[in-house]
Amino acid sequence: MAELILQARGIQAWYGSGQVLHGVDLDIAPGQTMGLLGRNGMGKSTLIRTLLGHVTERSGSIRAFGVDVSNSRPHEVARLGVAYVPEGRGVFPNLTVRENLLMAARAGADGRSDWTFARVMNTFPRLAERLSNLGSELSGGEQQMLSIGRALMTHPQLIILDEATEGLAPLIVAEIWRVIEGIRQSGIATLIVDRDYRKVLERADTALVLQKGQVVLRGSGQDLLRDPALAGFLGV
Repeated sequence: MAELILQARGIQAWYGSGQVLHGVDLDIAPGQTMGLLGRNGMGKSTLIRTLLGHVTERSGSIRAFGVDVSNSRPHEVARLGVAYVPEGRGVFPNLTVRENLLMAARAGADGRSDWTFARVMNTFPRLAERLSNLGSELSGGEQQMLSIGRALMTHPQLIILDEATEGLAPLIVAEIWRVIEGIRQSGIATLIVDRDYRKVLERADTALVLQKGQVVLRGSGQDLLRDPALAGFLGV
């Protein structure tokens, strides 16, 4: 088996005195898509932020590309080949679309440089029409495209998308899912959080469902779609 891109064991996390995660385990292999599901407030974003080093009150073992990152800072995890598209998009409002993209451009940790500026423009034609617009002047959907494009220009081996389509118009949602499918087909591993659990599970090689910071369901996307317990944990 190829070396895991990300491996976590016994992850616990706190915000002050409140414990949010309780012993979460996960594995992501090269090229694999993982879905992360659960109702609001169940720990999905906290888990992502803990894996990336944003949550400092944490315990457990985290390895990325074979390197122990249990106590690493976010930029150290990113340099190993992990890109993050956060909830809320994280676009720099006072930079243009072009500047937002080019400030992130770098070769991958493995030397790859296939996600060029031109390729991102071809992937997101809307952005090509708005290169001189400031980030603050974009619609929510355009900001999400920019955030994904910026992540791709770091040439990651794993891209994490937190609430990938939240609050977007249906046509933009369809476009984002098209791009996510293209990312998967290109061989980049993905970890996806989104409220449309069906679309997540249809694409997921493996998936986790969180309930109060614990994994309550685990399996392939297709297996979880058929699991009668899923609806109860998602409130659908």
